[in-house]
Formats: sequence, structure tokens, C-alpha cells
Amino acid sequence: MRIRCLFSIDVEGEFFSPGKWSQDYPMKIIWRRGFLRLVLVGGILWMFLILTVLLFHVWSCQSSLAFLSDLSSVMVSDNGSTLFAPCAAMCNRGSRVLIMLDTMGLVPKPPHRCLIPVADDPDKIVIPKRRTPSEVVEQLTYITEDVVGNNGSSPPPVFGGHQSWLQRDESFELKSSMKVHCGFMRGGGAEMAPKDIRYAKNCRFVVASGIFDGYDTPHQPSDVSPRSQKLFCFLMVVDEISINFIKKNVTVREDKDGGQWVGIWRLIVLKNPPYDEPRRNGKVPKILTHRLFPEAQYSIWIDGKMELMVDPLLILERYLWRGKHTFAIAQHKHHRSIYEEADANKRRKRYARPLIDLHMKIYHHEGMEPWSPMKNTISDVPEGAIIIREHTALNDLFSCLWFNEVNLFTPRDQLSFGYVVYRLGGVFKFFMFPNCEYNSLFVLHPHTREHSSKVEWVKSLDEFKGNNSDLKESRGGLGLWTPYPGNLSSVVLPAVSRTSKAG
Repeated sequence: MRIRCLFSIDVEGEFFSPGKWSQDYPMKIIWRRGFLRLVLVGGILWMFLILTVLLFHVWSCQSSLAFLSDLSSVMVSDNGSTLFAPCAAMCNRGSRVLIMLDTMGLVPKPPHRCLIPVADDPDKIVIPKRRTPSEVVEQLTYITEDVVGNNGSSPPPVFGGHQSWLQRDESFELKSSMKVHCGFMRGGGAEMAPKDIRYAKNCRFVVASGIFDGYDTPHQPSDVSPRSQKLFCFLMVVDEISINFIKKNVTVREDKDGGQWVGIWRLIVLKNPPYDEPRRNGKVPKILTHRLFPEAQYSIWIDGKMELMVDPLLILERYLWRGKHTFAIAQHKHHRSIYEEADANKRRKRYARPLIDLHMKIYHHEGMEPWSPMKNTISDVPEGAIIIREHTALNDLFSCLWFNEVNLFTPRDQLSFGYVVYRLGGVFKFFMFPNCEYNSLFVLHPHTREHSSKVEWVKSLDEFKGNNSDLKESRGGLGLWTPYPGNLSSVVLPAVSRTSKAG
């Protein structure tokens, strides 16, 4: 009885007595709930911090900064070959962190890059003293006016000319002296200002690029040596829409002769764009570099959205002089057959689907087979954002014939490159280098806006009729609307195996 009484007194006098418990219980519940919430929020913040660090790690491994750091960590072995240094191991594609994030879909797929075996020092590059002799085509001239018809009338001038099917066939028959269509028909547009013509006459080594319809702003090249800065002219061809857009977004300086500059780039304005389609206008400086800058002995073309990361003199040594080549272009990442590329173009809505089909039917009717290992070329489809050329007569002829196909048919130049190679019967030699090296030459920047035109969404030829007749280009692609001399109704396009994703 005594023990029971003492226990009752002790309990009643302590913190956990029934009265005390009833008063503090609500506060204790609130405190416990607040503590749990604090732990939960802290855990979420901690996981968010970890995820942010991991994503930053992924971004740094995929970005151009990491790529530059990888390049800076390259070592050269005793025999001159290049090796990766250990500091690149943190971005190893086989690391557990990247594998885990990749399975979660958080790792973007970067362009496949590989080291370019360029020389170490631009100052030590020996430039060939003599130009490569032209053995097949010795003299090349250009048609600048269309022939007057039998009735004395002449068609309205267009930049690419009114090339007949017969003239097209004859242009592929190689002779020592040739005269062909090659753009720049009199009255067809794409005129340069006299000040720019005078400047370009002094350019023997050219890095050329182009911006049309205000889709980009100039990107300054990196790692250009003092020697290359003196040797090369960096010429950015733009239309009047783009020059106005550039002036609103970046600083344009003017020299004492009236030349306009953005950093290292001299802006070359083309007045009166020759085509309705900006994409087709961009093919003029890209393919016809030798016509815009006729004094150039060597040229490197890069698309306007590219930032050049390698010294241009090292590019010429690597892709032309070392292997005694005169024309170099990169292999396409996914496609080797023009029919695969055409299918991808249709899926990505790069041009009217029925017109791409018509373009390919003409090529197939004329004997262009899908690429196979039996062909003498690595691929029929190039990555057209870079073209490295010595301007020999044969190379200039190839560029003219390539441009004529782009002018006659669709503006997708990758569809025409392999066809022109095929029509020249193996006479035209070129170096097609790996796509991973192409990705290592540049940093690719997005366009300032997406390009889109109504013709790209056309699914049927019927859509060009009636009120939609304005969908037809008035100055380009005329071969798609000119009766073809052959029977295309029975032509069946080759089956295509889709090797890449498309929209």
C-alpha cells in the first residue's frame, strides 16, 4: 500500500503526470510534425543539390568548354601520334555517373568527336609554291546570257539561267575547254558593291561563310594564328535583311574604304537576292565561292551557324596538302545513299515532299543507284557545312555542275553532290573525311530563329494548284516544272532503311 502511494505521488509530481501530459501533448505533436517536415525539406534540397551537381557535370562533359579542355590535355607521343591525357577521364562515357544518368534520359547525345591529326605549329606549315595542274579540264568559261529563241524573244533573266535538258547533259561531257552555266547570269541578281569587289581581288586564301534572311550573327573563329590572320581573308556573305539584323545585334565597324566588319569577318553584301528561298540563296556563296571570289586559290567554306575552332592553315595542310588532295568534304553522320537522305528530308519537312520525290525519280531514271560498298566512294552524301577546296579548273567545274543541280531541282545540296560525282564517271577525285573530325572543327550554334516556308509543308502536287500557285518558286527549281524528256511514270524509288531519327 505504501509503495502504491509513493508511486502515485512520484508520478503525479513528475513531468509525465496525467495533468502535465494533457497540457503539453498538442505542442509535442506540433514539434514532431515540424521536425519531420524540416527533415523532408532538407532531404529534398539535398537531393536537388546533388542532381544539380550531376547535371552540371554532364553539361560540362558535353559542352564546348570540356571539349576545349580535352584538346588542351592532348599529349603527343614520340612518334607524333596524339593521345588523350588522364584529365579527360572524368568525362569518360563509361563512367558510372554518366551511365546512370544516361539510363534516366538525362544525358544529351553530343556530336561524335575525335581528335584531328593536325600539325602542331601553323608557322611551320610549308605552303605549296605551285598550284595543282589541271589535266582533264584546262580552260573553263561561263555562260552569262541565255540564247534568244527562234521568235526573237528571250525569257526573263534568272540567276541560274534557263538551262535546257540538252545543255545539262552536255555539261557532263568533259573536254579540255568547257563553257557551262554557273550562275551569275546577266540581270539575275546577287551583285557585289565595287568596294567589296576591290577588296576580294587581293584574297588568295579565303575562309568564307554566309548569313541570309537574318538567321544568324557572325561567330568569331578561335585559335587563329597571327600568320593565318595575315594570310586569309575572312569573308561573310550576307543579304540586306541580314546586314540590318546584324547591325541591330552586334557592333559593326566601318573602315576608311567603307568596308564593314564584325571582328575578323569582312561583311560582303549581296544586293538583289537571286531566289525567293533563303536556303537557295545561301547556296550561292557556298558552292560558287570561286565565282564570287575569282582570285582565290584556296577556300574553306563554313556555314553561318558554325564557330571555327581550328586554325585555317592547319585545315588546308591536314585535308589538302598532306594527302595531295584538292577537294575535301566531310562524310554525313547517318546517310550514305541520297535516297536515305531524301527520305530524311521529307520527314523533317526540308522541302515539298512530292518535289523531293520528283527530284529523286529523275536521278534514278538517269542511273543513279543507292550507295553500296561496291562504289568507289565512301559515301554519296556529304556533310555540306564545310567545303575545303583548291580552285582548280576541274574543281570549279564540279562546283558549277553541283550548283546547276541545286538551281534546277530542290535546294537540298546534299542530294545532288553524289549525283554529280556519278555523272563525272570517277574523274572528279575528293577526300571525304570522317564525320567525327567534322564535329571537332566547329562549335555549332543554334539559329536565331527557325527557318520555315510554306513550300516545306506541301504533301501533294495538287496543293500547288489554284490559289496556292504562289507556293512555286519563281526563280529557282525550274527543272521541277519543266517537262522532263524521259518517262518517269514507271520509276519506282529504291527502298530505304531508316538509319536516323527524324521529326
